[in-house]
Amino acid sequence: MDMAKNLVIVESPAKAKTIEKFLGKDFKVESSFGHIADLPSKELAVDVEGDFKPKYIVPRDKKALVKNLKALADKAETVWLASDEDREGEAIAWHLAEELDLDEAKTKRIVFHEITKTAILKAIENPRKINYNLVNAQQARRVLDRLVGYELSPVLWKKVKGGLSAGRVQSVSVRLIVEREREIQNFKTEASFRVDAEFENEEGKAFKAKLPKNLSNQEEAAVFLEKNKGATFSIAELTKKPAKKQPSPPFTTSTLQQEASRKLYFPVSKTMQVAQRLYEAGLITYMRTDSVNLSNEAKSAAQAEITFRFWRKIQSATQF
Repeated sequence: MDMAKNLVIVESPAKAKTIEKFLGKDFKVESSFGHIADLPSKELAVDVEGDFKPKYIVPRDKKALVKNLKALADKAETVWLASDEDREGEAIAWHLAEELDLDEAKTKRIVFHEITKTAILKAIENPRKINYNLVNAQQARRVLDRLVGYELSPVLWKKVKGGLSAGRVQSVSVRLIVEREREIQNFKTEASFRVDAEFENEEGKAFKAKLPKNLSNQEEAAVFLEKNKGATFSIAELTKKPAKKQPSPPFTTSTLQQEASRKLYFPVSKTMQVAQRLYEAGLITYMRTDSVNLSNEAKSAAQAEITFRFWRKIQSATQF
C-alpha cells in the first residue's frame, strides 16, 4: 500500500508528531510551519481602489517547503487540511488549497479542539469544506493591520521615535487610555463619610455593622455619632440564606493569561507558548477560545477521575 495514501497537513511540527501516532501507516502528517503565504513586506500589497484586494506571495524561505508539500499532495489520494479551528487556521487551510492548487474533490478540511485519538478519528469521520467566512474575517484583519501599520508607523517614526509601531489594536487602545486619562483629570472629587460600629453580644462575641447610607461631611458624621453615644442597640431581624458555591468556569484565553500573570508572573507570550506545547502534546484543549463549555468527553473523564479518587469519602458521607 502506498505510504502517502492520505496526506494530513497541520501548522506545527509538534502537532504533526502527536497526530501521526494516532493515525497509522496510511496517513502521512506534514507541517506547514505556520502561514505559507503573506503580504510582501516591501509594499502596501492591498489594492485600496480595487475593493481592498490583498496580494499574497509565498516568502522565499517557504518556497522549498511549499514545493515539497505540493509533490506529496499530488501523489496522495486525499489531502486533509488539519490546521487549527480559528481565523488563522482557516486562512492557513485556504492558502494551502490555493498555493498547492488542490483539487477540491480530494481535499477535506478537518478540525478538532483537542489532540486526542478520539478527537482526531472523530474529525476524520466528519470532514467539512473550508469556511470562507472565517477566511474573510482573517483577511479583513490582515488588511486592516497592514493599512493601519503601513500608513501610521512612518508618522510615528517621524514625529515620535524610530522603530515604534502602530497597529489595528494598539492605536485604538492608546486612544481609549488617553480619553480615560482626560476624564480622570477632569473629575471633581466629592468626600463622603462612612460610619462603622463594633458591637458585642451577650456572649462577648464581637461583630461589625455598617450604616447603610454614607454621610456627606465630617460635622454630620460627628453629630450622628454624638447622638448615638448612650443608645442601646438591638437586632431587629436575622435572615439566614443557604449559600451556593460554584466552581470557577474553565479557562478562556484571557482568564488563563490573567491567572498565569497573577500567580506565576508569566508574560502573555510565555503563557501562550506553554499552552501551545500542552495542546500539541494532547494535554489540554485548544487554548484560543472564549467558550467555557466542556465537551461530554471531558465531563465524563472528570467524573471518572473524581469517582476513582474520592469514592471512599463519597461512600462514607452518603451513609448518613
